[in-house]
Amino acid sequence: MWVMITHYFRTIKDSELKTIPEPRNGVWTHVVDPTDADIEALVELYGLDEDVLEDARDFFEVPRMERGSNGTYFFVRYPYNQKQEDVDTAPLLIVMGESFVLTVAIKEVPKFKPFLDGKVELHTTQKAKMFIQFMTTITESYEKKLVRLRRAVHRDRTDIRKIGPREIERFVNYEHELNDMITALVPTNTWLQKVTSGNYLPLYNEDIALMEDLMIDTGQLVESARAVLKTIQNVRNAAETILTNRLNRTIQRLTVLTIILTIPTIIASMFGMNVPLPLADAPWALPIILGGTALIVTVVVLIFKKQQWW
Repeated sequence: MWVMITHYFRTIKDSELKTIPEPRNGVWTHVVDPTDADIEALVELYGLDEDVLEDARDFFEVPRMERGSNGTYFFVRYPYNQKQEDVDTAPLLIVMGESFVLTVAIKEVPKFKPFLDGKVELHTTQKAKMFIQFMTTITESYEKKLVRLRRAVHRDRTDIRKIGPREIERFVNYEHELNDMITALVPTNTWLQKVTSGNYLPLYNEDIALMEDLMIDTGQLVESARAVLKTIQNVRNAAETILTNRLNRTIQRLTVLTIILTIPTIIASMFGMNVPLPLADAPWALPIILGGTALIVTVVVLIFKKQQWW
């Protein structure tokens, strides 16, 4: 009926997830990159809020929860490598209705593929469990991403004295990804707490326990991401301090070298003047001048070394 709208259905008795042409009780409707016509069709089909559905088409939509007359709207963000945008997560809207579950995404959700391929068992008639499965897969994708970032950070910080501009640039990218992760997870964890304590979903005791585990996992992810972020900031600060000290040391040595080279330049300039000067008629004038210059330079170098300027 609609190209980008697909209806899935499976009961406990069914052996696999089926695609059906029309929605029915217990259906999961999945929409990818909805058009204006798709939004209008969903509003007419399920009686949903058109403005909220339009928000699902905003790539920068933030996680939040809204309650409507015909369903509860849950906005989440999942890890997504979008090269065209300066973000590392993408939005996903999950609508929990009385007889349906609707998901709206701008791009295909990679973590939904195991459900659609039948590799992970999913019963669309068990709405609360399906919602928890969706949220669990998103949380697991963040966990994998965090593990990758943590390993990358520890690999690049192995020898802090060898950190250069390229490593600093990678740290900035890691920091950006972690900030996106925290920005997505913190509000999500907030509305997860509301769902567990409120009447937003019909939850059984087993579902409540799973939701509480999900909240714990999300909270731990946030804390772990902040810890890695703190590590990056410490490494960057240490690297900047080392680079600054190296620069100061280089400038200091160049200054000392300039002073040392200035001494023979001044002496040579003085004895190069066309005026009467000491040793002008002495046969050993050149060795005496060169020896005196070398002596003065040596004394100056020893003074600088004693002061640890060289």
